[in-house]
Amino acid sequence: MTIELGIDTFGDVTSREDGTLLSHAQTVRNVVEEGVLADEVGLDAIGIGEHHRDDFAVSSPEMVLAAIAARTTRIQLASAVTVLSSDDPVRVHERFATLDALSSGRAEVVLGRGSFTESFPLFGFRLEDYEALFEEKLEVFSRLRTSQPVTWRGTHVQNLDQVTVYPPVENGMLRAWVAVGGSPQSVVRAAQHDLPLMLAIIGGPVPRFAPFADLYRRALDQLGRGPQPVGYHSYGHVAETDEQAREEIYPHYVEQVARIGRERGWSPPSRASFEHEAEHGAMAVGSPETVARKIAEGVRALGADRFDLKVSTGRLPHEKIMASIELYGTKVAPMVRDMLA
Repeated sequence: MTIELGIDTFGDVTSREDGTLLSHAQTVRNVVEEGVLADEVGLDAIGIGEHHRDDFAVSSPEMVLAAIAARTTRIQLASAVTVLSSDDPVRVHERFATLDALSSGRAEVVLGRGSFTESFPLFGFRLEDYEALFEEKLEVFSRLRTSQPVTWRGTHVQNLDQVTVYPPVENGMLRAWVAVGGSPQSVVRAAQHDLPLMLAIIGGPVPRFAPFADLYRRALDQLGRGPQPVGYHSYGHVAETDEQAREEIYPHYVEQVARIGRERGWSPPSRASFEHEAEHGAMAVGSPETVARKIAEGVRALGADRFDLKVSTGRLPHEKIMASIELYGTKVAPMVRDMLA
């Protein structure tokens, strides 16, 4: 079995070792350094999130990915995710086609509706149109990706009359995924558009998501489509020992979940809930051996082709993130590949 192993970093505004918050600008520069290191230690991909709020630094993933492209040679460069619902599918295709040209074919766009809603009012969209916006824009993007010129008449996307967008993708089509959080309708939609599926797992055991991977494969088969990759991502952190890894990530994970929970009405997390997630959930936290076993188990449960470790968690210091990436690339990744060989 071939498995791609990558990282996701959402550009969480991080801190120094003494707890002092870094600026948004320094966090952006640090994300570039994390991408360069991921390439150096042999990881297959890096995904960068798009957010429009004060606790995240990156609002334009493709700009940061372009900076990483200029300093790397082999790593795939992906968004995690591009919030297509509040963007223009024509501009998204143009931006990632440009990134693809800069990186000699390494660009990937992971399309989703996003886990936050700040971008909707910021760019003049109504939350009441949440589902319809994504549906129509994904349709337009898929057409631009597979067959140009494109003519389109719709409700949420400007009319297109025999439009060809530039730059053209140099070799074939732009690589694209659809990210879903666990909705059967979203899973089937990805299959209908013949796009790879990325499962965003932020809590609970990985096998709980196996029915979605199975549904996706059945839908592809019923639609007469060939197989497509399935990937997933989850929180994680690697250190020399299990105890060290948990102690390093715990306060930042709890702070982040509590902050978002206050906005969404969740119960605040506890040490016990964190430990349960680390032991039984998708979270891959621990020594290289522990993390490798957790990833291999999850990949087998889903029949996955890709796993991305979300290495940035709240204010976790950049130095700790860099150490985690190095262990992930040099120790965890070889062990996972051996376990799955």
